[in-house]
Amino acid sequence: MQGVRAFGHGIYAVDSAYTGPGVAAIHLIEHGGRAALVDTGNNAALHHVEQALKETGLAPEAVDYVLLTHIHLDHAGGAGAFMQAFPNAKLVVHPRGARHMVEPSKLFAGVSAVYGPERAKALYGELIPVPADRVIEATEGLELSLAGRVIRVFDTPGHARHHVCYFDTVSRSFFTGDTFGLSYRQLDVDGRPSIFPTTTPVQFEPDAMHASIARMEAEQPAAMYLTHYAQVTDVPRLAADLHRLIDAHVAIAERHAAAGDVRTALIERDVWALVGEEAQRQGWTLPETEWRALLALDVELNAQGLDVWLDARGK
Repeated sequence: MQGVRAFGHGIYAVDSAYTGPGVAAIHLIEHGGRAALVDTGNNAALHHVEQALKETGLAPEAVDYVLLTHIHLDHAGGAGAFMQAFPNAKLVVHPRGARHMVEPSKLFAGVSAVYGPERAKALYGELIPVPADRVIEATEGLELSLAGRVIRVFDTPGHARHHVCYFDTVSRSFFTGDTFGLSYRQLDVDGRPSIFPTTTPVQFEPDAMHASIARMEAEQPAAMYLTHYAQVTDVPRLAADLHRLIDAHVAIAERHAAAGDVRTALIERDVWALVGEEAQRQGWTLPETEWRALLALDVELNAQGLDVWLDARGK
């Protein structure tokens, strides 16, 4: 299947084609002829998911759940369109995010403040409201049944206060959204992945992120399924790298805390330097021009998020 990869246990990654190939995955979980989708990408991603369902022999009516890890629009922008396309589905979302799915105008305004209105509209299009009676609040410990397959909710702040991860009891794996960072397959070296935290504005909280990662580690998961991008194993090594790199991001921010108007620019410069150090440490074979292009938006947003965190800490 074009843009779809199978991992066993009924788990598939569907490339949402968000900003390019291999950037954002929508995960499909199939069990007993029923389906759950983890995250949605933007409205344009719906076509790719419909095609994946068709090629796995599933009708739109087979989708029982659309599971949002959080409401950043590269993860949730297509939620309204997905709910229109999948008539039996319930939308599962953190209680802090539920109201924004029902009435998304403030959510889009917040994204427009980060990207600018024109860029936000080009990336995400129109946000479609979700009927309130089709929303399930993803509270800590909630267990969902997909044809008897139990999927458990973990409240995992750090990247955002409205972030949850989903633990699949069949594969013993987490669907991690952004809490377990990003790991692009283009940067793999002989099948060995690298990982990088995402400190996107506006709710980065390093202590909470450390705690959420440690909490998932304690379950000894077989794999992590990241929105950016798909399956990684070797979880203890990657978790250790994440903890180290979160601390490195915090150190960069604190170094420039008093820099005034140029603070964000200085933070971004030093985050790029950190990326370069990781390229050397991990032995990336992708040319520098290509890994810079791949990571450009992430580095920009990480710097912005660190800048916001400096002002928000202690409040």
